[in-house]
Amino acid sequence: MADKVDLTVRIILRSILPLFKTLYNEGGGLYKKLLSGIDGTIQFSLKGTETGAHLRFEDGVLELVQGVIPNPGVHIAFKKPEDMIALFTGGKGGLPSVSGAWRLGLLLKLAPLFIGLTLLMPDNKPKNAKKRELKIKLTMYMVTNALSQLNKGGEADMNVWTAKQPDRVYQLSVQPEGPAAYLRVKAGNSKSGHGLYTRKAPFIHMMFNGIDGAFKVMGEGKNTVKAMGDGDVRVEGSPEYAGTLGSFMVRVQDLLTPPAK
Repeated sequence: MADKVDLTVRIILRSILPLFKTLYNEGGGLYKKLLSGIDGTIQFSLKGTETGAHLRFEDGVLELVQGVIPNPGVHIAFKKPEDMIALFTGGKGGLPSVSGAWRLGLLLKLAPLFIGLTLLMPDNKPKNAKKRELKIKLTMYMVTNALSQLNKGGEADMNVWTAKQPDRVYQLSVQPEGPAAYLRVKAGNSKSGHGLYTRKAPFIHMMFNGIDGAFKVMGEGKNTVKAMGDGDVRVEGSPEYAGTLGSFMVRVQDLLTPPAK
């Protein structure tokens, strides 16, 4: 059985950290302006392990690379996995150590990116329409990727669920032309992606009625059944599998929710 802490760290490294790239590319030019001319790396890792990932800035392009490197420009190292989980989920934990040749200047410039990531927090409910759309996009990207990480990370129920399925696509989209993301499963394998999957029709398609409809569910926590009744979301496909997918989304949410204070 997969360890809950290991699964959560996996989701942080592989589903949340990549969102820095989304913010960087779609932040209205603000982040690119702040970080223009910077080439280097900023690494997040667990001390004494090979568990980590790093952001790489090169020629104005940001990439998220899994794995640790020997001498990053900035190294943010966590003493234990619970500290990393706390930082990215809004919980309480020990602060990481920060080292590197150019840590102060880069960290100051990176601050807006870190603040942008707080859009994922449940209590962050922006009024601005563009920020609402960005929150929905980040949430869709994170959730579909995290579902795939549950499978790849060995979550037993998810492994059983994906193993018995042929090639199927679970699509999320904001109608008519809003953000979209998908989860594809096939015989125990899984993969997530951004946008609409166009090579085959989705097995399940969860369609939100505009950004407002999506925000009520993903930003304000409106019950999905009530949202369907109110016309905020429409689901095409098997109700049984849609329900199971929803239960796995709740597991992801539980992993990323800090313990009650």
